[in-house]
Amino acid sequence: MSGKVPRYRLLVFDWDGTLADSAAIIVEAIQLACADLGLPIPTDAAARYVIGLGLHDALRHVTPTLAEKDYPALSARYRVHYLNRDPEIPLFAGADILLSSLNARGHALAVATGKSRRGLDRALEQAGIGARFAATRCADEGFPKPNPDMLLYLMDRLGAAPEETLMIGDTTHDLMLAANAGVDAIGVAYGAHPGPALAAQPNLAIVGSVEELALWLGANA
Repeated sequence: MSGKVPRYRLLVFDWDGTLADSAAIIVEAIQLACADLGLPIPTDAAARYVIGLGLHDALRHVTPTLAEKDYPALSARYRVHYLNRDPEIPLFAGADILLSSLNARGHALAVATGKSRRGLDRALEQAGIGARFAATRCADEGFPKPNPDMLLYLMDRLGAAPEETLMIGDTTHDLMLAANAGVDAIGVAYGAHPGPALAAQPNLAIVGSVEELALWLGANA
């Protein structure tokens, strides 16, 4: 471990689109699920927008005319299509090396994700990086993004103050989550939401690759 005390003791990562290169597969699964039920198929941009939200919020955005009683049917079809391709989802190149280096520098790492607990546990096992994280929080364990619940829980669990915590995510929901929790944030523009949308939310920086993220964290975290 480096002798330098980290500026941010706790680094909280989103999962889909930040560490895992899954946005395109999620978009396809949403579109195929809508097609299965004869619903209007959302555009790529509309489907990308909901990545990171809790399930009901996501469904409400992509299918605003769907009755809530029909959410389970749409959710079931989404899961079929997503799980068909789930084993293909890789980490972004360099993500595991970055996490390892941050562990070695003395940062506590955590995940705040719109995935379910079952989904995140499966993803961590497939990626083989569960041991990198001191704690994780999922959308079905409290209030989903952008409610501050996830970050408040992780900070309390790991004993980190807001000024010691940094949120790293690829969506406006992540940056709004950080702002609502009084936490600094970095946007990554290689995931679900484009750089200009991220830049419109409170942030310290917007980076375009895992390599740029590693350089920024090495110099500033």
